[in-house]
Amino acid sequence: MSGYKVLLAGESWVSASSHVKGLDQFSTSTYHTGADELLAALKDGPLDVRFMPSHEAQSAFPQSLEAMREYDAIVLSDIGANTLLLHPDTWIKSKPTPNRLRLLRDYVREGGALLMYGGYFSFQGINGGARYHNTPVEEVLPVTCLPVDDRVEVPESFIPVITGSPNHPILAGLGKDWPMLLGFNEVVLKDGAEVHATVSSDYRSLPLLVSGTYGKGRTVVWTSDVGPHWLPSEFIAWDGYKKLFEQQLLWAIGRD
Repeated sequence: MSGYKVLLAGESWVSASSHVKGLDQFSTSTYHTGADELLAALKDGPLDVRFMPSHEAQSAFPQSLEAMREYDAIVLSDIGANTLLLHPDTWIKSKPTPNRLRLLRDYVREGGALLMYGGYFSFQGINGGARYHNTPVEEVLPVTCLPVDDRVEVPESFIPVITGSPNHPILAGLGKDWPMLLGFNEVVLKDGAEVHATVSSDYRSLPLLVSGTYGKGRTVVWTSDVGPHWLPSEFIAWDGYKKLFEQQLLWAIGRD
């Protein structure tokens, strides 16, 4: 496969369950990934995506600017700042290691592309646990993270509102009738950011899809999910699903 190299980090977790049957009980654990639909959609296109699950990213995420430059774009999706800050050498062995949030800032400033997609451990996340507020990653994004839990659950669903020019490369060919979504992360726009889509007016028309620049690089945020639960099956089945994320990445890389 040839194409623009993309690193997608995050979108994995382990769930532990306790089963109680009368006086007897046992525990099980299951492993899950949340980017399967997106990876399938982007397959066999102009993007060569390497998926790095969260548990691998703690040690395998690039630790130098040179290593980051091997990728045309880096995507952080549902992966908290702690995973990037606490390499096992620091977390377990108390050894100094590179600050990968600072490296991401430098990567973008020198021309790299950074995208952040929403989730329980994106932006500030559940209970504020994603912790990107006041970090070098927040510095390069076109939005500011809240200092608190930023999740907005919309169980009744909302329809995205397209506010940007349909001629923008990110929105080209997508039209204005998008499927429903079930939640998003609340963020605050920065000056100079370009808003392509918002959530519904019932939720204050908060940002959904935003792009911006930092130094020589480009950034994009999508404040909802890339798969369940905030992004339901109807959105995945939409013929614009592949195009939406592919065009975000190509614009960020600079191929517009």
